[in-house]
Amino acid sequence: MLKVKDLKKNFGDSEVLKGIDLEVNKGEIVVIVGPSGGGKTTLLRCINGLEYCDNGTIEINNKFICENGNYKDKKTFRETRMEIGLVFQSFNLFPHMSVLENLIEAPKRVLKQKEEEAIKDAKKILSFLGLEDKINSYPCELSGGQRQRVAIGRALILNPRLMCFDEPTSALDPGLTGEIAELIRNLSKKGMSMLIITHDMNFAEMVADKIYSMDNGFLQDGSIF
Repeated sequence: MLKVKDLKKNFGDSEVLKGIDLEVNKGEIVVIVGPSGGGKTTLLRCINGLEYCDNGTIEINNKFICENGNYKDKKTFRETRMEIGLVFQSFNLFPHMSVLENLIEAPKRVLKQKEEEAIKDAKKILSFLGLEDKINSYPCELSGGQRQRVAIGRALILNPRLMCFDEPTSALDPGLTGEIAELIRNLSKKGMSMLIITHDMNFAEMVADKIYSMDNGFLQDGSIF
């Protein structure tokens, strides 16, 4: 589902990614752990197209975002990025929008989906997430775990092939970690591929099929569970 080869990224004179090779298969949960400043979030941002790499290849579902450091044309790049969902560390929900409005905004604007269709899809996702009763609530009225599930739902509604999570439990109380771990495992059972960045080794061991360690711009071979 995801193939990364010889990925390199510099910020000025600082080499942040030093030739990363990584694969994520269909339905597989791959977790990357490591200290702050090791390059984990930069890798995730390059895969999602939020940062441009300086060299290397990124392939999603047999489609290239970039090949040997050369990015595809804007249309191809945009279409390929649609295969990827991203859940941010701090949720990034729109505070002035209800749960339902947060979910249907992207399908309406990005996919040009009719509102009735978007609402129908959103209700299915909220049912899967156990949030049917929060459909008209606002982010400020939700717990941390509920906000995280809404953020996941907002990514899922675009029907990505690969879900990326940046520190999915860092803003949560420890007791909610198991709740998010169970949700991620359920998504994997449905065939969703996932790439997760985390500092939480206990969480990593709860969900991962493979765990990689990243430090100083290098990715170490993963442990397989």
